[in-house]
Amino acid sequence: MNRQAAADNPIRRNRGGSDVLRLFVTYLALALVDAFALYLIYVFAADGVIELAVAVGVVTVGVNIINLRQGLYALRWIAPALSLMVLMVVYPIVYTVYVSFTNFGDGNLLTKQQVIRILSQETYLPEGGQVYAWAIYANAAGDYALWLTDRNAGDRYYFATLGEFEAVESVAAGADLPAEYRGYQLLGRREALQAAREAEELGFGTADQPIGIAGRREAGEFAQRLVYQPETDAILDMETGSLYRAVYEYGRDETTGEPYQTGQFVNDQGDTLRTGFRAGIGTQNFISFIDNDEIRGPLIRIFLWTIGFSLASVFTTFALGLFFALIMQNQRIPLRKAFRTLLIIPWAIPGLISVAVWRGMLNENLGVVSNIIRAFGLEPPPFFIDPGWAKLGILLVNLWLGYPYFMLVCSGALAAIPTDMYEAAEVDGAGWWRKFRDLTLPLLLVAVGPLLIASFTFNFNNFTIIEAYDEGGPPMKEAGNLPAGHTDILISYAFRLAFGSGRGSDFGLASAITIVIFAMVACVTLLQYRLTKGWEETSENV
Repeated sequence: MNRQAAADNPIRRNRGGSDVLRLFVTYLALALVDAFALYLIYVFAADGVIELAVAVGVVTVGVNIINLRQGLYALRWIAPALSLMVLMVVYPIVYTVYVSFTNFGDGNLLTKQQVIRILSQETYLPEGGQVYAWAIYANAAGDYALWLTDRNAGDRYYFATLGEFEAVESVAAGADLPAEYRGYQLLGRREALQAAREAEELGFGTADQPIGIAGRREAGEFAQRLVYQPETDAILDMETGSLYRAVYEYGRDETTGEPYQTGQFVNDQGDTLRTGFRAGIGTQNFISFIDNDEIRGPLIRIFLWTIGFSLASVFTTFALGLFFALIMQNQRIPLRKAFRTLLIIPWAIPGLISVAVWRGMLNENLGVVSNIIRAFGLEPPPFFIDPGWAKLGILLVNLWLGYPYFMLVCSGALAAIPTDMYEAAEVDGAGWWRKFRDLTLPLLLVAVGPLLIASFTFNFNNFTIIEAYDEGGPPMKEAGNLPAGHTDILISYAFRLAFGSGRGSDFGLASAITIVIFAMVACVTLLQYRLTKGWEETSENV
């Protein structure tokens, strides 16, 4: 009876139908996602971008597992977010680590498959090959054809389409080109320029007589010059007969002492092709960064300044922000809201604009600060020439940019401290300094401590202010030809070393430096978290 009632229940029947429809939509959506993912994986693998193909494959498998397993139903709603997190956050981190062990940089930007494809497009004119003057035609379907003139044979004419090549006998030598031929129209100068760009990539004529455009005036029976031979992993130059072998290993030649040209196609004479490919070089980027005397010399000083700059920035901005927060807490100050608004203004102005304004104010010749100092009969400090004054100038600008943040944070934290604690302390005879040292500061650090750590980490990598203030200057004389300055921090030094050393971009070295900086920041942050624990224990005893 119950079964019959359930079968006759329209709600139960509708629910069963909706379940089937939902499954159909789910499987259809997964099929479309999988098809698109397989296409991307194929394209990436064909171009040699294996790491990205693997990442797309992992994400696709994860999406399928989440949607097909009943126990993971709750994760279906956040599956898109998880997929984006893997592709936008996890993959870049893993890729950075991978790049640090390669020669990725100028001259080695592409994968081997991409380089082979580009080199295979280079052509040459074989011995005995014909060269023609050309004009371009097009038909109504948008297909192109070439009218070829062989002036060496008394102005003989030929007509080449995509797949055909024939001599033209109906036009006399020296006559004007026909405006129309076999359904193709002669293009005007403006249209011909646009069409020529597209036609350069096309092959006209037949397999026995291939015709290609070589320039604005010449076309001919050009052939592929560089042919890849998979069996020898080398590229043969058909014009010279030279064989260029792929070089992968990293090291130095025992005879000459010169480094191997890793990621290049090299012949027996040591000549290389114009484009190299990405290849693994082990830990060489880390060795170049740490073990090289030219790099290591400035590195130690820059590392110490980075630590000092970060600590000084955190201490000064926190101290000034706390000072203003304590003052603004006083109820007897008139127009407190107006003053608080004015004090927040530096935080509202974009940092680049503030740094540019301060650069003008600190200018030794025309700056406002320098003119005020000169009005008192004193010589203005060389904020951009002397290393010490340059560092002081950066700390001053960073103090202006950072104190409003800590003023707001400290204001909120101070408001949360119970007032009865201060009343009890006053009864015990504690003065303002004792109340601040034993009550306010410990309780404040519990709330603000993590933000101090975050501020330290931010300033450790504060590339913007270093670059905008004086591009890391003044330069270190002892650094030689390396682009190192007295106010450079690790991240700006790494940027200049990898991209501004005059040898082009070196993404592999930049990735290695990034990993080293990350390790340094992680160690310092862990030490700071231990200090934060100490603050919490102190606050528990208050």
